[in-house]
Amino acid sequence: MWHPILGLHHVTATVEDAQQDLDFCVEALGLRLVKKTVNFDNHHVYHFYYGNELGTPGTLWTTFPYKGHGVPVGKRGAGQITATAFSVPAGSLEFWKVRLRQRGLEVQDVAPRFGEESILVTDPSGLVFELIANDRDARTPWAGGGVGAESAVRGLHSVAMVVRSPAKTLELMTGLLGYAIVNETEGRIRVAVNGDAPGKTIEIVHAPTAAPAMNGLGTVHHVAMAIADADQQRRMRVELVRFGLHVTEVRDRCYFTSIYFREPGGVLFEVATVPPGFLIDEEAERLGQALQLPPWEESYRAEIERGLAPVTYR
Repeated sequence: MWHPILGLHHVTATVEDAQQDLDFCVEALGLRLVKKTVNFDNHHVYHFYYGNELGTPGTLWTTFPYKGHGVPVGKRGAGQITATAFSVPAGSLEFWKVRLRQRGLEVQDVAPRFGEESILVTDPSGLVFELIANDRDARTPWAGGGVGAESAVRGLHSVAMVVRSPAKTLELMTGLLGYAIVNETEGRIRVAVNGDAPGKTIEIVHAPTAAPAMNGLGTVHHVAMAIADADQQRRMRVELVRFGLHVTEVRDRCYFTSIYFREPGGVLFEVATVPPGFLIDEEAERLGQALQLPPWEESYRAEIERGLAPVTYR
């Protein structure tokens, strides 16, 4: 059977303050800001992309800072990604506890799960992150963010999504999307695609009585899966529609193209292409330094820049 999903591409969340978001992701987590642009659906709002040196799919965490735009605080619940996990090296968790607490962040120890140790940290917008320590991640980290390569974040590890019933979600994921169940514990199923290395897994938390989620500040908007190219993406769209899902048209995000749909449990999924990547409008050493706009927004640059909050970062 045809299974073109490669793994995770990115995770996108709605956050509150732009400067606080940059401070958390760059100064605390040591991620690189690889692109500073705007929300293509609302050019009055930043879209920040964080990741490794070149913003490789599977390392990307992205945010929309919506402070001052009347967006309410969201509620975590069924039909939503409720935690995002980053992969860090085995033995590095003590380093991360000290680093994060020194920056005034709340850190919690959690019981090992599926043979991996982890800690939880909450960002200034209330988003929940997990740092999962393992020795199975060969990805090269960004070491220019003040964290040495021996401890630095390798990229996304996984996400946890809450659904009331996992049956139809699993049917889609283990069928058309090509995932396989690789581990299971009470109330939680880990599925993986294209192997089970960090960056290729999703955990399905089944909570029959969970209240419905409400998108807003401090919640994850969607999770994106990577696909090799536009041809594979168009074919995937046809198959998803045939499965019975409502799928958007292909949307140009400049650095990739995307399709969106809600899986049966209500979580918003995206399938995003690997190319063309973040070097189409900036050189590697300059990534994230200047505000980049899509061609159709360039004529509004002066207005857009006036309306965006000033931010500073390394």
